[in-house]
Amino acid sequence: YLESDGANKPYRLKVRAPGFVHLSSLDEMVQGHMLADVVAMIGTQDIVFGEIDR
Repeated sequence: YLESDGANKPYRLKVRAPGFVHLSSLDEMVQGHMLADVVAMIGTQDIVFGEIDR
């Protein structure tokens, strides 16, 4: 998000990596699937676990 205090420069800027959002959607995606399918689902989302850890 971008926040301004009225000046011509941003007061606050936050960029969030999409990996955490993708990981949180995994719970809904795996419902009704086998455990072996979960590995493929994680691979298709291209989650970088290093960016989730920060």
